[in-house]
Amino acid sequence: MEKKCLDCGDILRGRTDKKFCSDQCRNNYNNRLNRDSNNFVRNVHGLLRKNRRILSDLYSEGKVKVHKDALFALGYNFSFFTHVIETSEGHKFHYCFEYGYRELGDDFLELKENSQYIEYQ
Repeated sequence: MEKKCLDCGDILRGRTDKKFCSDQCRNNYNNRLNRDSNNFVRNVHGLLRKNRRILSDLYSEGKVKVHKDALFALGYNFSFFTHVIETSEGHKFHYCFEYGYRELGDDFLELKENSQYIEYQ
């Protein structure tokens, strides 16, 4: 019985445990299997990068206090962040990598850069 390539269906020659006729077919097959889970991860990572860029741009412009609507207008998605740090004073900062914010009230946010995050890299 002839074995066929799992991707293209060509007849396999060589080793008896061979599953693909070439590296290209092996890559095509595995990429097709992982496409859905990779798309989800890629989309979330894109949102995190966008959020980080927005916070970074505002922070490097010298902005330390901004209105929440300013972040919304720039496309910031408050559902996506990398971690939360609670200070000893009880303030919760939502971080997107090394840039974060905390709510001040009246829809204003305080921006902060976590220098400890940079040291770990």
